[in-house]
Amino acid sequence: MLTRLLHALNGVLATLAGVAAAHLVAALTVPAASPVLAVGSTVIDLTPTPVKEWAIKNFGTADKPILIGSVMLGVLILAGIAGIVAARRLTAGLLMIVALAGVAGVLAMIRPSAGPLDLLPSLVAALVGVVALWWLHRLEETGSHQGAAGPSRRGVLLAAGGLAVAAAAFGSAGRFIAAYRLKGTDIELPAATGTAKPLPSGLEEEVAGISPFRTPTADFYRVDTRLSLPIVDADSWSLTIDGDVDREVTLTLADLYELDVIERDITLTCVSNDVGGSYLGSALWLGVRLTDVLALAGIDNTRADQILSTDVDGMTISTPFDVATDGRDAMIVFGMNGGPLPREHGFPVRMVVPGLYGFVSATKWITKITLTTYDDQQAYWTERDWATDAPIKISSRIDTPKPLSDTDAGRTFIGGVAWAQGVGIAGVEVRIDGGPWQPATMGPDAGNDYWRQWYLEWDAKPGQHFVASRATNKAGDVQTAARMSPFPEGSSGIQEIAVNVG
Repeated sequence: MLTRLLHALNGVLATLAGVAAAHLVAALTVPAASPVLAVGSTVIDLTPTPVKEWAIKNFGTADKPILIGSVMLGVLILAGIAGIVAARRLTAGLLMIVALAGVAGVLAMIRPSAGPLDLLPSLVAALVGVVALWWLHRLEETGSHQGAAGPSRRGVLLAAGGLAVAAAAFGSAGRFIAAYRLKGTDIELPAATGTAKPLPSGLEEEVAGISPFRTPTADFYRVDTRLSLPIVDADSWSLTIDGDVDREVTLTLADLYELDVIERDITLTCVSNDVGGSYLGSALWLGVRLTDVLALAGIDNTRADQILSTDVDGMTISTPFDVATDGRDAMIVFGMNGGPLPREHGFPVRMVVPGLYGFVSATKWITKITLTTYDDQQAYWTERDWATDAPIKISSRIDTPKPLSDTDAGRTFIGGVAWAQGVGIAGVEVRIDGGPWQPATMGPDAGNDYWRQWYLEWDAKPGQHFVASRATNKAGDVQTAARMSPFPEGSSGIQEIAVNVG
């Protein structure tokens, strides 16, 4: 049994060395082609929608590290088997290592934006893994002939330790290089000709625990399918508009800067946001109108009903043409909260369409816009049966007190945010222990595309209490109590939390 474990360890160490070397090469070339990331990305694409939603709901932003860890665990189990096989049939064990790397290579090459360099990390993984396992096998064979105390047996142990150190060094170097390449988003942004109105002071200084009126960039939510951030050079970036247009146009950042630059306060919401969830945020966006960009290609006679946007890695998102061009502040964005877009939020350029969930409006790292029809082309989420037209539903969230929290008896506050992008929030009501709905005090109104803060003063009595909130938009529509999961068009329902008052 111990011998098998040692053979399995040979396979694991050899594979770790190969994967780490491949990760280093990927960091220098195409980070997304790193073998584990290539396999993980394919797992994401093949995962059924209900499973994805379950993972997002239960793991939140930790879903990607958990996925990568699971993929790596599976790879190492197979690597251990390869080590055991190699002890008896070396060629068969080595072929298993090659097969593991080969699968990753194939998956890297079938990515929409794949090029020749995408295969290189997997080739390195195969080469390093095979050489490492062959070397450990030869040292072990030599050691067995010389006895347990022989120099070659000690050589096996030293070699194994050396491989472990090398794997750690390669992996650390890869992470350092990738992080270094992700820096450098400091670009000079143009001044806006159409500035947003100054944002009023929010309620966060009056009501402890309520969400800031403007979400700090570092705290802004991020939900996407990326396991590694695209590394895009602002100087070489371009945006192509093609499809059913009068003429194909390709624009650089400098070309965008020459258009009418505007800034707008807009709240974004992810369709995966469950009732009371955290996947929304409000920011000041700097960019140009989407309609101004489309006009450069000529769209007066277009028959398109879909704006199909594509990012630098081939991810596609579809936006209803008539909604995006109906006069709302749909934007091609290059600035966020006074600075350039961070890479995790789409540097150098992304799309923002207020009033629609992000999966049909908020393409990050955008590089192409195609005017087409839903009958002719389907985007990533459309192929997975999500809705094509997904207006954001009116909703409210309780920020304070937190669910199941302990609160001191006496005067306190119930507070949170409410949103109904495109229409605007008129008011919020709060219900305590199933009693009558009570109107909350509303925070400042920064426009129909922006959320509103609210609070209700509460004389909390000892015991457990149940608190709920509901919003009403400016058209008089009240937030529905009908419960719906995020799939396929966004969640709905009333958030009700339990609070313990002592």
